[in-house]
Amino acid sequence: MKIPRLIQSARHEPQALMAELLAGLMASTATVAPKYLYDALGSRLFAAIVELPEYYLTRAEAAIFSRHLGTMAGALGPVATLVDLGAGNCEKAARLFDAFQVQRYVAVDISASYLRESLDKLQRQYPQMDMLGIGLDFSTHLNLPAELGKGARTLFYPGSSIGNFAPDEALALLCQAHAAAQGGALLIGVDLVKPIDVLEPAYDDALGVTAAFNRNMLLHLNRLAGTDFDVADWRHVAFFDAAASRIEMHLEAVRDVTASWSGGARHFAAGERIHTENSCKWRIDDFAALLRLAGFSRLQHWTDEREWFAVFLAFCRSG
Repeated sequence: MKIPRLIQSARHEPQALMAELLAGLMASTATVAPKYLYDALGSRLFAAIVELPEYYLTRAEAAIFSRHLGTMAGALGPVATLVDLGAGNCEKAARLFDAFQVQRYVAVDISASYLRESLDKLQRQYPQMDMLGIGLDFSTHLNLPAELGKGARTLFYPGSSIGNFAPDEALALLCQAHAAAQGGALLIGVDLVKPIDVLEPAYDDALGVTAAFNRNMLLHLNRLAGTDFDVADWRHVAFFDAAASRIEMHLEAVRDVTASWSGGARHFAAGERIHTENSCKWRIDDFAALLRLAGFSRLQHWTDEREWFAVFLAFCRSG
């Protein structure tokens, strides 16, 4: 059996990381980037979220792949290298291996420790496949290491995480994905606009798993930045902003509280919020236009029966 390799890509220097986090906390509206939701525990909590009845995205996307996997495979042909962006537990990509005749699997995730566990498990199921894990925060720059070598790649970005980016940020990331594919293709999941009574419960479930996921960010910040947040002081808030076409997640102070760190502090009045995540919801034509602006062509897309979710396949070359 082969052994998966793991590359920890360049990290923020501690001072730069601290500066980023504290700048967000001290902004007029406090903000923490959603990538900080994903420490090892956060990644496990998100894996639980996708199993929840309210979280329609996983089932809708799975239905699309179940129904159209053969068509996608025919359009792509054998995949020499499948690059899985935001791989998590790697299960979504693994369902493509046989149909896509994947020769090499590259899993990219911000949580390298969680990625190692996922790849070790997956390698036992596919003992002869070359597997590489890359611990990388691609939210600011999708810079894949030289160890991947040359040649066309199929980038796989499921689960609608592209929605975490504002439209201009999404365009920048898609341009980088076009370059990283090296003449290959992009297979990407996109959540679509739908009724609010479907959208909001998906981000504020009855069991409170999403609330735990959001509040766990505070514990992650305590470790990264030396803050002293107490999760008991904060509650989870999620709502749909129709004008911006996005779900917003926040942490709201339930009482007056002061968060402190070495050399600084911020007072939060009861009801004041920390903005932790956006999840933009797209219309088919608008996202297709974004892909074309990023340089992709030969676009195809598939939706579930209710048209709640879409999977796009886009190629780097027109031939």
